[in-house]
Amino acid sequence: MAAPILIHCRNDEEEDSTTGVVDNTISTTCAVTNSETEGPFPTKSPSTLVQTNIVGDRTGVPFTIAITVQNVNANCANLQGAIVDIWHCDKDGNYSEYGGTGMQSANYTSVHFLRGRQTTDANGLVSFTSIFPGWYQSRATHIHVHIYKPNGTSLLVTQIAFPEGTNSAVYNVNVNGTSYGYTKGMTGYTYNANDNVFSDGTSNEMSTVTGSLTAGYVLTHTIYVAGAILGTDDISKNKNFKVDQNYPNPFREETVFPIVLNEASTVDVELYDISGRKMVTVINNQRLASGNQDIKMSRNQLKAGMYVAKIVIENSKGRFVEDLKVMVH
Repeated sequence: MAAPILIHCRNDEEEDSTTGVVDNTISTTCAVTNSETEGPFPTKSPSTLVQTNIVGDRTGVPFTIAITVQNVNANCANLQGAIVDIWHCDKDGNYSEYGGTGMQSANYTSVHFLRGRQTTDANGLVSFTSIFPGWYQSRATHIHVHIYKPNGTSLLVTQIAFPEGTNSAVYNVNVNGTSYGYTKGMTGYTYNANDNVFSDGTSNEMSTVTGSLTAGYVLTHTIYVAGAILGTDDISKNKNFKVDQNYPNPFREETVFPIVLNEASTVDVELYDISGRKMVTVINNQRLASGNQDIKMSRNQLKAGMYVAKIVIENSKGRFVEDLKVMVH
């Protein structure tokens, strides 16, 4: 395996954690993400909660969670077919499936909000519709994740950390989100540096969170696991083409959809929002020659959030539809 590639990103604003703001440095290598505890509130029957919308009866700031799983045994290629379970607390810091005890007085033992399971697509991606998590004593804002092989064997249990600071979503939601029901503020909040789970660092557990109170927030995060050793992903002979994930993704101004065609084909690329409404026609019934095709799309008036690109390809092998999840910052 080639030497790991180190990507070091640093927030422009960094202050001391004792003042309520921590270093949000994100350092990513092609190495397995830190393993963490499941905590006291793991999902009891996750296989019964296969769903993308995990809100249930909870209220709060709209929140989209997009997690990509990559395989360190395949040079960090996207891992398809992995089972991803997530769970997190509500705006008041309470978990479903538990309660009525000293650990959590509110009794939610009979409900299952803010828990879900999805299987990664060809791009290693799963996404969930949720509400922004609250916080509770001794823990920073976080999301629990358990990743399994397709056969149900556990690959990794970890947690996702959130950026902190006066410009962060965590601060904005808890200080300015009273109209959404977030009433705790930041007094008594436990920052990442003082959290027993994250106190050893969050370099490969730190997420990226974009958006606003009015538009909702979007979290993107990549988790690295030691999956099966994979072979080369050649162009499918059955389909006679290959569609890769758009890049950059997420993007701000422009993104590219890379397609490899083994023969001349007719191609449509359209973008839909998560409700299924068509937003953009990138190309329509366009005849493209064989070879590498980079189809560009500008942001135009698209708001930040998650979209689905529908790519239709017709050639001598038939008509095929590929869907890609696209994130706009």
